[in-house]
Amino acid sequence: MQRILALIVLLIPGIIAGVGIKFMRDMFFGVLHSPIPSLMLQFIIGLIFFLAGLSFIGGFILYRDRKRNKVQEKFQKESSPIGEQNK
Repeated sequence: MQRILALIVLLIPGIIAGVGIKFMRDMFFGVLHSPIPSLMLQFIIGLIFFLAGLSFIGGFILYRDRKRNKVQEKFQKESSPIGEQNK
């Protein structure tokens, strides 16, 4: 059950990123979708959708790999002692 939920959690941002690519592509071909009033706004919405989906998936993969210690040292989270957080 947990793996199905994890798949769904990754599938939704993937679909959102795909819709973003479709909106940007349709802007270049001059296809305007009905709820959006202009092509430029359609491109901006598509870019936001694409970047949001891509960043969510990238963050998920980075979080998972950090947990398994499979990332380079520069991507590891640096843990600092409690007293040194405000310096």
